[in-house]
Amino acid sequence: MKCFSKTSLIRKTSRIAPVFLAIFVCSLGFGQTPAGQTASGQTVAGQAPGESKIGDLTGHASSGKALFRRYCISCHGVHGDGRGESAPHLDPKPRDFTRATFKCRSTPSGSLPTDTDLFETITRGIFNSNMPSWRPLTRQQRADLIAFVKTFSARFQEEKPGAPISIPPETPTSAESVQRGAQLFQDMNCWSCHGKEGRGNGPSAATLTDSKNNPIQPFDFTTGTHVKCGEGGSAMFRDLMTGLDGTPMPSFSDALKPDQAWDLVHFIEALPAADKKGIVLTKAEPKAE
Repeated sequence: MKCFSKTSLIRKTSRIAPVFLAIFVCSLGFGQTPAGQTASGQTVAGQAPGESKIGDLTGHASSGKALFRRYCISCHGVHGDGRGESAPHLDPKPRDFTRATFKCRSTPSGSLPTDTDLFETITRGIFNSNMPSWRPLTRQQRADLIAFVKTFSARFQEEKPGAPISIPPETPTSAESVQRGAQLFQDMNCWSCHGKEGRGNGPSAATLTDSKNNPIQPFDFTTGTHVKCGEGGSAMFRDLMTGLDGTPMPSFSDALKPDQAWDLVHFIEALPAADKKGIVLTKAEPKAE
């Protein structure tokens, strides 16, 4: 049996210890590239972690964190899960950012929104909800907020947003277009949630829930030209094509041709005036089978 002197043993141990330390560190995952991120620090989406890009504006999560804690935490919560102190008293409930599921998008159903989508949402606010417009914040502050909101879900590091849908030129508005839209409103079963007069009081309305099982009320189209995610015909067309993710409102991109979607938009736009005059533009809903 070979014996080592105390001095030689210490020398050998000092050479071996760093090797074992390196193996131990690697086993814990330190030094590895995070999921969804390249060795250069770029995410799968080609964007640096903790950033947002809105045109030529770059937002930084490090700056957005303080803004979130000041303006957003009471509703959306410290973890961004929609469980802030005010959340139990709000209807509809605040968005859960950890799921990365957003109503207002220009992208297909199931896809992440673009940074511009998120920027426009906090700029505009969400109609008929407790989410206000944040126009008082500077554009840079809003971009920073978007960058921080994206840190709540790994999806933003692992996936790219879908390509925004195209909105074709609007077809002419006419009585015939409105009538075709009224027929589509019935044929596509829109009345079962929104009601035959578009007031959000259809026979299914009381049973609807969102993706977190919270009760949710269908939109009342008689209130004007605002919809959840904007105002006017283009916003309505977009919502029909993208759907409102996290809600029972589906995408109709595979069910409607562009001219049909515009007919439906024209019908919806006619509902406020019809409601004021007491006119019902749709026929009686079909009997349930």
